[in-house]
Amino acid sequence: MDLNLRNKVIVVSGGAKGIGAAISAILAEEGATAVIIGRNEEDNAKLVQEITGKGHKASHVTAELTQPDECKRAIAMILEQYGGIDGLVNNAGVNDGVGLENGNYEAFMVSLHKNLVHYYLLAQHALPALKQSKGSIVNIGSKTGETGQGGTSAYAAANGGRNALTREWAVELLPYGIRVNAVIVAEAWTPLYETWINTFENKEEKLKSITQKIPLEQRMTKTEEIANTVAFLLSDKSSHTTGQLIHVDGGYVHLDRAL
Repeated sequence: MDLNLRNKVIVVSGGAKGIGAAISAILAEEGATAVIIGRNEEDNAKLVQEITGKGHKASHVTAELTQPDECKRAIAMILEQYGGIDGLVNNAGVNDGVGLENGNYEAFMVSLHKNLVHYYLLAQHALPALKQSKGSIVNIGSKTGETGQGGTSAYAAANGGRNALTREWAVELLPYGIRVNAVIVAEAWTPLYETWINTFENKEEKLKSITQKIPLEQRMTKTEEIANTVAFLLSDKSSHTTGQLIHVDGGYVHLDRAL
């Protein structure tokens, strides 16, 4: 299916690694210009080189998104280079394990800036351009905002906020024809997930205990599967879809895990 994304400028925060990298790659394959925003210039440049080496279009802006001024600067640089923005994928973040019992105010607030505040700021700064293009926003979220996980209050709160902002923005931006949706991820194999699995002594057993609870095919979700859904939601092929939380998780959240 041709998603009609050719020559669209789509911003992907945290777009250099993991789920973000898969999204950037898929968008570029569809003919869009994937503009990566990330804190690590080397990672950003490496993926851009891989994408452009295949004949596709990509660029990057290095920015520390926990700093509000950096969010504003990143969008301003993109607008200066391209003159517009057709889509925004809010993806950057990390499950940093700031819990209730063992957390504190400072760590909680830092985590919210890592995982939620920049979603708002990037969308706000990109909004004038999105109004002109009647573009789309896709927020990447985690099951933790719905299921809880234990020991990660800040990340769960951030993901609850991502879900709420998706619905709120979908309502607020209706007059401008801007669609806003979210893709909710459960167990997806990324470099960060692999690092976490490797902290266990019996890592293969731990991984098996997780995949056995994923109803569809008892396997981890592939980052490409998430990316394909994001690309669809950004495209005009999903032209009457807004305010939705789309779970790309093999049924992990909503189906009976006894299956």
